[in-house]
Amino acid sequence: MRLATWNVNSIRTRADRVAAFLERQDVDVLALQETKCRDDQFPEMVFSAMGYEVAHVGHSQWNGVAVLSRVGIEDVEVGFPGMPSWSSKEGQDPTPEARALGATCGGVRVWSLYVPNGRTLADPHLQYKLEWLEALRTTAAGWLAERPDLPTALVGDWNIAPENDDVWDMAVFAHSTHVSPPERAAFRAIVDAGYADVVRPYAPGPGVYTYWDYTQLRFPRREGMRIDFVLGNSAFEKRVTGARIDREERKGKGASDHAPVIVDLSE
Repeated sequence: MRLATWNVNSIRTRADRVAAFLERQDVDVLALQETKCRDDQFPEMVFSAMGYEVAHVGHSQWNGVAVLSRVGIEDVEVGFPGMPSWSSKEGQDPTPEARALGATCGGVRVWSLYVPNGRTLADPHLQYKLEWLEALRTTAAGWLAERPDLPTALVGDWNIAPENDDVWDMAVFAHSTHVSPPERAAFRAIVDAGYADVVRPYAPGPGVYTYWDYTQLRFPRREGMRIDFVLGNSAFEKRVTGARIDREERKGKGASDHAPVIVDLSE
């Protein structure tokens, strides 16, 4: 099985590009983040015509996650138990955001995750992000205890660069989110709970990134961040035979600001 994850930064804008990627890389299961559309706006026909089933959750032009599979989709779950909600307006009740979608595809449990950004170190959204990650850690540890034999992958845009090698210049990010000690500790806690970064052994840094800002020629200057990950439990990790970041997909007109991350699994 070939599994990929990609923050596509608007599926309606890039549906054809995603379809071409699926064909070119012969991907069986694709997790998408930041689809930026409601469920009724998702271009499902593009992918169903290629033999993919689609599960998607999106409420507006923000966030949105999906799983596309040509090896079956079962047990679709929107959000994970305990997932925090968010309200952008004072006095307004928090509501669940479209940031997590789980599905079992060909015997592998895949969670497409779009971790909150955090914005700035002083923004309440950072506390929301940390609470979100702690809830994920707690729930994911429970999954592992209940079904250690089920290959499970937590994949997507984590909005965290867990190591100094994961940013092009730590001095630039010294007072920013994504690299702060609490965020890195939250990421490490999920790894310590039993979900290994299965890509890093095949794509070690420095200089290996998954995201490059559109501004200031960050991509041609190779000034990026590694913030998209595939974390797998032991049953998943044992099946990994290779992994890579498809940097080519960040090139050209109409590219997302993220590159896909691809993992190959044995039978």
